[in-house]
Amino acid sequence: MKLFDPHVHMTSRTTDDYQAMANAGIVAIVEPSFWLGQPRTHVGTFEDYFLSLLGWERFRASQFGISHFCTLSLNPKEANNPAIAQGVLDILPRYLEKDRVVAVGEIGYDDQTGTEDHFFSQQLKLAMEFDLPVLIHTPHRDKKLGTERSLELVRKVGFPEERVLVDHNTEETLPMVLKTNCWAGHSIYPYTKMDEHRMVALIQTYGSERIIINSAADWGVSDPLKVPRTVEAMYEAGIDEKTIQRVVWDNPVAFFSQSKRLDLEEANIDQRQLWEGNSVLRGQTPVVERQN
Repeated sequence: MKLFDPHVHMTSRTTDDYQAMANAGIVAIVEPSFWLGQPRTHVGTFEDYFLSLLGWERFRASQFGISHFCTLSLNPKEANNPAIAQGVLDILPRYLEKDRVVAVGEIGYDDQTGTEDHFFSQQLKLAMEFDLPVLIHTPHRDKKLGTERSLELVRKVGFPEERVLVDHNTEETLPMVLKTNCWAGHSIYPYTKMDEHRMVALIQTYGSERIIINSAADWGVSDPLKVPRTVEAMYEAGIDEKTIQRVVWDNPVAFFSQSKRLDLEEANIDQRQLWEGNSVLRGQTPVVERQN
């Protein structure tokens, strides 16, 4: 079964992670832009970051047969930084038109401030301008209220709900998301957010319509193999293969295909290739497979 991890921050991961993901059956990923762990001090750092998602990370993924896409945005946490927030929003349009950008995101709430409201709504409007779906980050603190506020703002702006993926859901927030036409994402983590067995219970309770799972792996304690591990848990629980495929392939493909930029042609592996003179290898014999 082909697997899709629609939310994983590979900038924070190693090439060994790419190899392990490929070995586990992951053939496509979406990498959302996010907070890198400490405040960025000027707008130019965002330009370099966006370019790395569009270039270097796409190349790294291709070296292991994985199709890499991204979503770009001003992250909710960074929206509260007055020194850079508006400047990032000013440059964002030039990157949203790139062909591997399949949504605007992550947008949403962190501390649920009025400033976050402003930049959230502005980026919803940008997504409408560029005919892109959106990926919404629900906050770590007071998640229920943050989810309610997110859904309310989507309605206020008039953004089409079917083009919204509300992420990081839990048992508390999933029912309210499913009452809308939005899609519901779930980040499977080692200790927080959601785990494999809780996810199995949610699928058994609510079914698989508009349900998506991801690893959201980043620079913290996380696991880029949480999608295949959740597949194993679903099989062990007796969930049928059609339902599993819908959750880990059909649904993320359907959602991000709304961007009209989700080209899922099988990636060629050619580790003889270089990016800006760089290889992912360190003396190994290059792997060359599936050449056209």
